Amino acid sequence: MFPDAIVIGSGPNGLGAAIALAQAGRPVRVYEADKTIGGGTRSAALTGPDFTHDVCSTVFALVLASPFFKRLPLGQHGLDLVHPESPFAHPLDDGTAIVVERSVDATAESLDADDRRAYRDLVTPFVGKSTELMEALLGPVGLRHPFLLASFGLIAVRSAVGLAHSKFRGDRARAMFAGAAAHSMVPLEYAATAGYGLGLIIAAHALGWPVARGGSQKVADALASYLGSLGGEIVTGERIESLARLPASRAVLCDVTPRQFLRIAGDRVPARYGRRLERYRYGPGVFKMDWALSSPVPWRAKECRRAGTIHLGGTMAEIADGERAAWKGRVHDKPYVLVVQPSVFDASRAPAGKHTLWAYCHVPNGSTTDMTAAIENQIERFAPGFRDCICSRHSMAPAEMERRNANLIGGDIAGGAADLAQLFTRPIASFNPYATPLDGVYLCSSSTPPGVGVHGMCGYYAAQAALRSL
Repeated sequence: MFPDAIVIGSGPNGLGAAIALAQAGRPVRVYEADKTIGGGTRSAALTGPDFTHDVCSTVFALVLASPFFKRLPLGQHGLDLVHPESPFAHPLDDGTAIVVERSVDATAESLDADDRRAYRDLVTPFVGKSTELMEALLGPVGLRHPFLLASFGLIAVRSAVGLAHSKFRGDRARAMFAGAAAHSMVPLEYAATAGYGLGLIIAAHALGWPVARGGSQKVADALASYLGSLGGEIVTGERIESLARLPASRAVLCDVTPRQFLRIAGDRVPARYGRRLERYRYGPGVFKMDWALSSPVPWRAKECRRAGTIHLGGTMAEIADGERAAWKGRVHDKPYVLVVQPSVFDASRAPAGKHTLWAYCHVPNGSTTDMTAAIENQIERFAPGFRDCICSRHSMAPAEMERRNANLIGGDIAGGAADLAQLFTRPIASFNPYATPLDGVYLCSSSTPPGVGVHGMCGYYAAQAALRSL
């Protein structure tokens, strides 16, 4: 029997789309080019058979925030999210660190005295309404909780640099905010980067920044298991090179970025729509590293040992300079480095007494520069003796990231540049950005709203568009 719907790609959005269709009673089949499912939520023994590393994403605050995923019985299908004692930390060169705790008050105490009240005033109103805020941010623009969204938007539309300098007097708070905002992969003096930083900090307080016990693959496996319980089918190891090669169906949902869609759709794409997709911009790439360690990272600021995620880069000025360089095509010798130490809180990832470590820095899209030394220098800067803990390492430049996952164009893990100009026009400006001019064909990747993150909402909304047609 032919399926009603076919989904190309088994990342969180592809699986999310398939689940939404199956929940509506539609027979659905997912095609995955790789032998394993997951897209950005895969795990692999990158440094050795006894160590579990996350190939791309590893922290899952948005699984908890997602209006769609949080309704799914993923715990019954093997997903166990583990919460570090503290969501994230930001060490400084003086040997201290700012630690963002689940408690707003406890976090404020690690800031300079002049900034404690300002920090509480900034985040507390939104932490108290985090459920509604996340529904608004991950939902159709302006349709859910419009007044709350407008209140957040007045702050979020600003640049991270502008907001930090207007709200905080001290370098500690500014540095911490820069570390959170730099997740955007957009220069911190650009509009709307404040929204990235503030949103992630609110999520840290309200939801935490958990990791999946046993590795990120468990997220994909749980989604696939639930899809199977609904009657959905997944075919692995079959790359779809052309839409024309697919079996008959009433809808096709593509968890791919514009560049791949143009390739697999071929001459079926109308010229005007094709030109608009060709103008879609990809952002900086990442150079990613994984290590097998003989012991935990010897952070000079002991507070960092309680945090799941650590942002390295010192001051706001240094982080902003590094992010500006990657955006403009230059490699920085002291890049902002995002580090996660999952095995400190999930012992299943490494042999007894050993650990895994995950990190990346931002680089120009498609960069071929080896950033191994630069990344390790940044870690050693805040954790003297780190290199003595290394048993083995694994590095992936942007080309290798893209080889493992075709959606990571030039190493861009965000599905396209996420500056203000493209934030609400992914992949083009349209009332229905999921629909394409091809009858029954939809886009459902992070190149559509609400964009990057393991939340599945791009897939969910694309599925709703397809169901209206079906």
